[in-house]
Amino acid sequence: MAVNSLLRCSIRLQRKRVATHLAQQRALSGAEAVTALRPFYFAVHPDFFGQHPVEREVNETSLKRLNSYLDHLQKPGSHSVRPMKLSFYVRDTKDSSDVQPDLLASGFRSVSFTLHTYDVLSTVWNVLKSCSLPTEHMKDLKTSVETSKRPPEGGGAFYRPIRWHKSYYSFTGFKDPEQELQQARRVEPTLILWLRNNEPEATKKNTASLPRREELNRLKNELSRKLDLSDIRWQRSWGVAHRCSQLQSLSRLSQQDPGALRNLRGHTVMFADQSGLNASGHIMLGTMDVHHQWTKMFQQLPSYHSLLQQSDWLKERISLLLGGTQVVHKERLGPIQPISEHYSTLNTFHKSLISRRLRLHPRSMQGLSMLLENDRTNPSLHEMGYFIIPTTCDPPKLQVFLQSHAPEARQRTQRRNQLQAEEAAVVKLCLHNLSLSSLSKEPSVSSSQMIMCCNRLVEQRSPLMQGLHICVSQFYSVMQDGDLCVPWDWKS
Repeated sequence: MAVNSLLRCSIRLQRKRVATHLAQQRALSGAEAVTALRPFYFAVHPDFFGQHPVEREVNETSLKRLNSYLDHLQKPGSHSVRPMKLSFYVRDTKDSSDVQPDLLASGFRSVSFTLHTYDVLSTVWNVLKSCSLPTEHMKDLKTSVETSKRPPEGGGAFYRPIRWHKSYYSFTGFKDPEQELQQARRVEPTLILWLRNNEPEATKKNTASLPRREELNRLKNELSRKLDLSDIRWQRSWGVAHRCSQLQSLSRLSQQDPGALRNLRGHTVMFADQSGLNASGHIMLGTMDVHHQWTKMFQQLPSYHSLLQQSDWLKERISLLLGGTQVVHKERLGPIQPISEHYSTLNTFHKSLISRRLRLHPRSMQGLSMLLENDRTNPSLHEMGYFIIPTTCDPPKLQVFLQSHAPEARQRTQRRNQLQAEEAAVVKLCLHNLSLSSLSKEPSVSSSQMIMCCNRLVEQRSPLMQGLHICVSQFYSVMQDGDLCVPWDWKS
């Protein structure tokens, strides 16, 4: 019997070694994945979208999510990941295939696809094929990976600046993004000079867009009243014509099938990259979806509401266990999270807490907030005062971290509230003193940067901005509807 038992153990161990060896053969290392994705990075990297802030923001967010997806696939013991929908704006490069989808007005292709792969190799292949980029170089790589007996290298960060040798750009004729950025900084004009050169074009585009802006406001007010909506928002900084088209599509659906929209009452509707209910309880309408998909999602809203209620209950339980710390979800600090994913994250975290109850005073963390992230391994403190906690954080380690960083978190939270109040006041002053039609900022611009920029704009008091829509950004640009993007650190 003992011999048979030892024999069975030996067979199981041998099978495990064979399975591990086969998994290593199919694995693709982080370095090989980066090499294989070079045509993709060159087509979508945000550095090439300096004068197109909307497209740059979309690509930057999607690249971070892709990085997270690839990192997860390389973690030991990882068997599957949740399907992830990604959207990119793709530049027309020499590496693009001959068959090109229709170009947008900006000159870029809009590509959306869903990743549901189980290894790095098939993920890289899927990304390249979805973006109509060549995969010939993948054949040799695929062969070498399948025949290699070496274990894969440790997973590295996929979203990082690509620093190729200067000879690569000389040989291919492509532009070096670092050199372009350096040249842009050297020749960056002063604000007044740039306004003098671009204000006529901005005024012309703004004047031409006025009928569309009026139509947008009319449609928004009409739909909000008709469907009894709390608000209508947009995930991206789409143009006025694009937004009107989205509202007209919703208006047509309300006329064709008014009963399907009953569940929208009292909600905030957000036009986004995908349909569903997000972690904030807003109804998302995917701009790439058709009416049938919207209607199907409306029918599923009761089940979504159930998940939202359960999520709120889990937040209350977590807050009680963590001394009053509130779990929040800030869309500006990360991608929009569907309610199903948010509930799963809360449920996993709650189970880890009740497995080893913490000894925190019920109100010791009152007034503090935390963000849960699935892709982190260590807790940290955000500059805005939020605790950033891994979903699978060890409870005793979490307690030590919260207690030791609570004083600093309170100081940063207080500072954040002060900056937000100061920002609101200076934006109001800037709107009035400069007679602007609107004043906004990109998510990448912090409150302190916005305050400094607005104070300088008030001092400058340029009449060239009067009546225009201003967006504080990282670069100068004139948008398709006449909005002016001005860098927060503009030169005087």
